[in-house]
Amino acid sequence: MQKSQRPNAGPSVYFRNRQSLLAMTASAALLACLASANALPLNQQGGFYLSTRPNGLVPASREKPSTKPKAATDDVAAKAKGVLSVVIAIDKQQLTLYSDGQPIAHSRVSTGVPGHPTPTGVFSVIQKDRWHRSNLYYNAPMYFMQRVTWSGVAMHQGVVPRGPASHGCIRLPEAFARQTWGITKLGVRVIIARSDVTPVAISNERLFTLKREPAGSNGAAQATSPETTGGVSVAMEFAQLGAQRSGTASDAMAYAIEPPRDIANTGPDLKFAEPRPLKPGPISVFISRKEGKLFVRKGFEPVFYVPVTFSEPDRPFGTHVFTALAVNDDNTTLRWNVVSMPGTGAAPAKKSAKGKRVEPPPAPARPASNATAALERVSISPEALERISELMSPGASLIISDQGLGPETGKGTDFIVLAR
Repeated sequence: MQKSQRPNAGPSVYFRNRQSLLAMTASAALLACLASANALPLNQQGGFYLSTRPNGLVPASREKPSTKPKAATDDVAAKAKGVLSVVIAIDKQQLTLYSDGQPIAHSRVSTGVPGHPTPTGVFSVIQKDRWHRSNLYYNAPMYFMQRVTWSGVAMHQGVVPRGPASHGCIRLPEAFARQTWGITKLGVRVIIARSDVTPVAISNERLFTLKREPAGSNGAAQATSPETTGGVSVAMEFAQLGAQRSGTASDAMAYAIEPPRDIANTGPDLKFAEPRPLKPGPISVFISRKEGKLFVRKGFEPVFYVPVTFSEPDRPFGTHVFTALAVNDDNTTLRWNVVSMPGTGAAPAKKSAKGKRVEPPPAPARPASNATAALERVSISPEALERISELMSPGASLIISDQGLGPETGKGTDFIVLAR
């Protein structure tokens, strides 16, 4: 009797035929997968790629190969060796990263909506946090955060649609936020303007220079050490200011300016009469037409201030940001550039009560000075110039503006000059 004719042989033949059929089907499917896999790029093969390991199908990364993006990142990092600055144009919703005044990277951004506008003016990076989360908006992630004000304005990773969408911050695409976060350092200048502004080279004999060491100097004069303050003629003014202050509230004032400011925003108290160590980093100088003073900060802390005078005191300056980029071959002068902020328009005419008559618009303001004219209108005492020259270095900045020291300038900040 043949096996096929034995009792109960039918089911065995059935199962053997079924197994053969399944094996052929699996083989055909495998050949089809191989043909499809070979026809597609690696990042489109259904989320998996074939492994050389036995029985190995491993998940493929959802990110595309990073050869070109990494090359671009490395290229920007290689160019970012000079003095860095950031310019954000609200009308273009664009950020430009500059190195020594040359653009090295661009990115689209999303700034504040009309109800929560992004402030315009002169800022700097005052804090960085890789994994920052908002303490105002339900712990929302704001990774690669670079803060520019303590009141809550920052550049950070976020959703970047084609237009303003934030509550005042500057949102960046993830890749660019990560890239710039790894390049910038605290103190990098950030300029936010309604329209695009660009740095231009400038040379003027009134720009600050480096102080040359006198021949045979042994550096023993502590009073004029580059890392101390006091010991020059401005110390007399500081001593007089300190003698006039009394009481807890006035002791917390960093600057004796009327009207007095909120002590929380003026920085730490200064010991004007005595030299003191200064924090590292380039200095910042701010000349305010509103206050008639020149202020100096270093390492986010106040150093000193002195009165200054102006020619044509009623004529506006505008706002101009000068940056020292490098020392020239003479080892005394510096190479500078300047960014001039766009001016504000004339105030509109006002209607009187109940619309009875329309008040005439105010007389048109005199045009603001350009950067060169602004420099030439300021008179600074020789003692102050000497002290500033002792502290000068590449990366130092000078801001000339009609504005005064605003409430955003305070402890742990550089000068913050709001344009509106």
